[in-house]
Amino acid sequence: MSKLRFSTEEHAYRITLDDPPLHILDIALLEELRDAIALAKPDRHCLIFDATGEKAFSAGASVQDHMGERVATMLRNFHDCFRMLARTDLVTVALVRGVALGGGCELALACDFVLASDRARFGQPEIALGVFPPVAAYQLSRQTSPRKGLEMLLTGDPLDARAAGALGLVNAVFPFGEFDARAEEWLQRLYRQSASSLRFAKKAFRIAQADNFEDRLAAVEKIYLGELMKTADANEGLNAFIEKRKPKWGG
Repeated sequence: MSKLRFSTEEHAYRITLDDPPLHILDIALLEELRDAIALAKPDRHCLIFDATGEKAFSAGASVQDHMGERVATMLRNFHDCFRMLARTDLVTVALVRGVALGGGCELALACDFVLASDRARFGQPEIALGVFPPVAAYQLSRQTSPRKGLEMLLTGDPLDARAAGALGLVNAVFPFGEFDARAEEWLQRLYRQSASSLRFAKKAFRIAQADNFEDRLAAVEKIYLGELMKTADANEGLNAFIEKRKPKWGG
């Protein structure tokens, strides 16, 4: 794998995004991410998502891969990763030191737990490009109040780690300089439990939530590919970003 690292630890598997500085989720990285998630077997406590460097967890999906015929492949690879995460019995944890934007924010929020540094920022800026984030449309409707989730979706304004924590999107915020040590202390709270009991407790929690992620994601995908991506504004927003100009919306 050239854009991420997969490692096995005593209590966890760790997937480390390694395409600095922004760890953009292009088609190639998403294929590696899908393969890496498949390597995580239910014989540890956790599956940890991490990233090299200090600037970003991930600044999101590749805008270029949203263009033309590539968008269907990009979305399929991207959503395959989330379907796999939704099925895993391992406890999933995102370690977010820097920005988590767009698809990077979606990846963090797809985890059971999010630990952030006080430099972290979370946001879904896709609306500024004339599109929306399908997975976040689901996540934000479930993980925070409808009004605040919709505000994030429709304004694209990012949140700092403390604000994200206040909305329930982040479990803990640690000083940047102490992040690794404090995150490890937090993880020890899981590691001292029975790994199999954690998996059964997570399974029971998901059943109690009584939701079908895959059905709802399929419905959102249909809107994204079948309706949104056929509009002039969606294509204008993406082209404007690539051409580094302000979009001209038609509405």
